[in-house]
Amino acid sequence: MKYLVTGGAGYVGSVVAQHLLEAGHEVTVLDNLSTGFRAGVPAGAAFVEGDIRDAAKWLDSSYDGVLHFAAYSQVGESVVKPEKYWDNNVAGSMALLGAMRDAGVHKLVFSSTAATYGEPEQVPIVESAPTRPTNPYGASKLAVDHMITSEANAHGLAAVSLRYFNVAGAYGAYGERHDPESHLIPLVLQVAQGRREAISVYGDDYPTPDGTCVRDYIHVADLAEAHLLALTAARPGEHLICNLGNGEGFSVREVIETVRRVTGHPIPEIAAPRRGGDPAVLVASADTARETLGWNPTRADLAGIVADAWEFAQHITEER
Repeated sequence: MKYLVTGGAGYVGSVVAQHLLEAGHEVTVLDNLSTGFRAGVPAGAAFVEGDIRDAAKWLDSSYDGVLHFAAYSQVGESVVKPEKYWDNNVAGSMALLGAMRDAGVHKLVFSSTAATYGEPEQVPIVESAPTRPTNPYGASKLAVDHMITSEANAHGLAAVSLRYFNVAGAYGAYGERHDPESHLIPLVLQVAQGRREAISVYGDDYPTPDGTCVRDYIHVADLAEAHLLALTAARPGEHLICNLGNGEGFSVREVIETVRRVTGHPIPEIAAPRRGGDPAVLVASADTARETLGWNPTRADLAGIVADAWEFAQHITEER
């Protein structure tokens, strides 16, 4: 099969592209490199440097489907620059859907997010939970989900949206290299590397066992495998939505302590005030993904996730 991977030079997109290649598929990566890296494009994949709005120029019926990762994803930035997120994430996705329709490409797997739910009423979070995003990033992703539902109903698109919780870890030469970095595990690893003096702990008085926020971490390779399963599960005229997570959470302090054990480095902490909009607990129910996709994550151990991320972080440091 032949697939287009938009945003395939980014973190998750690159790992999915590599999994597609290993499964014997033909892969084209489309990325404008605004947040991705040329080094993230797997060997063996064709590469087109360009914007998703330009997909109509060359997307044709030879493609069997699209896996769509091209999006801005910084929550804080989305609050102060919402127009950037509406323009790229929403308008760009609309242009991509139009290009797919015109080219006769009728299968889509979309990289969605748990941010579509906002403050959860209960955990673990199921797909039927109310969607009330608390920032423009989550709202933009929810808007695209609505768009995809309409496209499936009106034009027979076979679509699956995968709502990620906290993605972490690395897969060989492919891992997190965000700039700026905002995710907890790579930030703590930067402290271990001496690139950051300490890690800030935003709030230690939450109603959790150790007072810090609890999050559901999923290994990026498990996540990638879900995307390949989603390609098989997609059905014409249907838009399936699945949460992806391990179904259990780890607190900020548990993550920091795990990094200490894995790296052997002390990790100084700085107490900081709570951040607005940070729920105490975000944990996924992945029952739908297990039942409809046949997905079974096998890398749920936090130490293993951190160890893979640590190996990649050292590799990136050597590159610098």
